[in-house]
Amino acid sequence: MASHMQNDSSSASAGFQPVFKSFATDAIHVGSEPEQWNSMAVVPPISLSTTFKQHGPGKHAGFEYSRSGNPTRNCLEKAVAALDGAQYCLALASGLAATLTITHLFKAGDGILCMNDVYGGTNRYFRKIAAEVGLDVSFADLTKLEELKAALKPNTKMVWIETPTNPTMKVVDIQGCSDIVHEHNKDTIVVVDNTFMSAYFQRPLALGADICMYSATKYMNGHSDVVMGLMSLSREDLYERLKFLQNALGAVPSPFDCYMCNRGLKTLHLRMKQHFKNGLAAAQFLEADPRVDRVIFPGLPSHPQHELTKRQCTGCPGMITFYIKGKLEHASTFLSNLKLFALAESLGGYESLAEHPAIMTHASVPENERKKLGISDTLIRLSVGLEDEEDIIADLDQALGAAHPKK
Repeated sequence: MASHMQNDSSSASAGFQPVFKSFATDAIHVGSEPEQWNSMAVVPPISLSTTFKQHGPGKHAGFEYSRSGNPTRNCLEKAVAALDGAQYCLALASGLAATLTITHLFKAGDGILCMNDVYGGTNRYFRKIAAEVGLDVSFADLTKLEELKAALKPNTKMVWIETPTNPTMKVVDIQGCSDIVHEHNKDTIVVVDNTFMSAYFQRPLALGADICMYSATKYMNGHSDVVMGLMSLSREDLYERLKFLQNALGAVPSPFDCYMCNRGLKTLHLRMKQHFKNGLAAAQFLEADPRVDRVIFPGLPSHPQHELTKRQCTGCPGMITFYIKGKLEHASTFLSNLKLFALAESLGGYESLAEHPAIMTHASVPENERKKLGISDTLIRLSVGLEDEEDIIADLDQALGAAHPKK
């Protein structure tokens, strides 16, 4: 793994892993080589054609129909594979389309074990859809390796990890989990939802996972203007099966969205460095504030898995969860008074966003489960953007002041 990395003073000095070697170069150049086009275009063109002329019946030039393959999509998939240290990548219409496509590898009676704290849409899909068509779905706290061991069954075919988790920012030991799962059954597939960390901060495949997936809607695209899913892997047999499903299920992204996401990747390294800087500053401000009960940010020494985060990541994104002092009314007042932060779902764009998981992104998680996970009425999730650090902190400060006015 060390051979794929290079030093970066900003992250290495904080005790994190060195950044991945040639990351920025690969993001800018892989898949965008001008030589692949007769025009020698430096920026890959958007290929909108749904169909492609053939030389003769069944004799095509690499493309037949845009659901099966598209030149613009190819450019994106090559770039993401390089950034993940993978052999292959497949682009899907959304993060959930990627989840759906992966789950179609299995049949009724097969077992799926999922981290208990995950994105609400993942929880809803496994609980309300996958389980309804005969898949044996169970949930466990995969931050505890002994709980993972106890939850594995003879029929477990996939273990789904999300790290850090959404919204309570728990960090899962990818290498530890992968070793246990593959020892239990070498054919059981370990999937890591890498949405929060992005390819810049974490490479799950290098830590033993079989598939790295993203809601590329978030940091990978980074501009809140594309809905997309991505999955990277290096196993050829698995790739062939998933490539078949990508075409057969048809949940593919448009060429325009592929162009936009590929464009977003070109600044991923710059954006993530700034998200880390701003996120850490905001987390430190909140942790020192008496109007806040608790801050959960893996980049803070107070985070329970801070040391693990430093061992498996090159840094942290701008995702912060915190508990405001008081009740629901205090959380609501805080959120209603934010001016720079937009009260909105989603995350990972250049702009700062804030949301209330219990009412918004995780409302589909059963109430008793939310309570167990700590998704309470005073829990607030922030996606810290790329604005000036002082302005971000000033906005948090004034909104806390509105929620807790001085007497």
